[in-house]
Amino acid sequence: MRIAVVGTGAMGSIYAALLADAGHEVWAVDRWTAHVDAIMATGLRVEGASGDRTVRLPATTALDDAGPCDLYIVATKADGVGTAAAAIAPHLDDEAVVLTIQNGLGAFERIAEHLPADRIVLGVAQGFGAAVVAPGHVHHPGMRLIRLGEPAGGPSDRVDRLVRVWTDAGFDVAAFDDIQQLIWEKFVCNVGLSGPCTTTGLTVGEMLDEPEFWAISEACATEAYDVGVASGVTFGFDDPAAYLRDFAEGLRPAKPSMLQDHEVGRRSEIDAINGQVCDRGRDAGIATPMNDVVTAIVRARETHFG
Repeated sequence: MRIAVVGTGAMGSIYAALLADAGHEVWAVDRWTAHVDAIMATGLRVEGASGDRTVRLPATTALDDAGPCDLYIVATKADGVGTAAAAIAPHLDDEAVVLTIQNGLGAFERIAEHLPADRIVLGVAQGFGAAVVAPGHVHHPGMRLIRLGEPAGGPSDRVDRLVRVWTDAGFDVAAFDDIQQLIWEKFVCNVGLSGPCTTTGLTVGEMLDEPEFWAISEACATEAYDVGVASGVTFGFDDPAAYLRDFAEGLRPAKPSMLQDHEVGRRSEIDAINGQVCDRGRDAGIATPMNDVVTAIVRARETHFG
């Protein structure tokens, strides 16, 4: 396949490297010039749970350079999804698929503002803990599961084809009939870790080991769960605190991407993660006091970023 990975930060780089190493023609597309230059000069190095490899592949800051592709993987931050979709639109042919894999909620709606909704497939990545070590170099301590599904639910041939592509590239991946449930289940974990780790400056393991701080994580996750239930989401668990702890135990060394953003003075995805709990909670009549406070702290800190 000819594939463009739009947004090759920590997670996008893993997708690009493993898919290219499996023999696909993969273009790494990112606005970070130093990262693109490093990939072009010495290749893209990905090391960690998937092994240690350096893959040569074309990289660019302009999606136009990649031309029409069979598959577009949107792996940007939440605030870049709309821009990525608009850039894809002129190149989208009749058979191409757009797969979006983001933290938080709302990516499908933002992409559908620019592209036909029936061209979009949703993905959920869980348990990677990825971080950029340096331009052209990414590390990930975990590699659990990629979940794929149709936005409206149910099985489909194109999702099955994507599962085979990702599986052949070394990912643990499966198709799910109710991808919305899985998006929300990951969302509960993102909410419980992203904002709390960012406000405290702690890794996932450090949060787990401090009962007072971990209580913040549990409260944030429980509020997200309650909002989901009120919104009609069917969860595969009924104890969000236990679910969050089980998820976090596998990622003890990790820093959520939101904390990584703040460490370099970069605005985060707070609006798509903890902020979504606040917004949707108000709509559903559900109180979200812990997420309100965590979101306010993160937003206040970001007013000082350039």
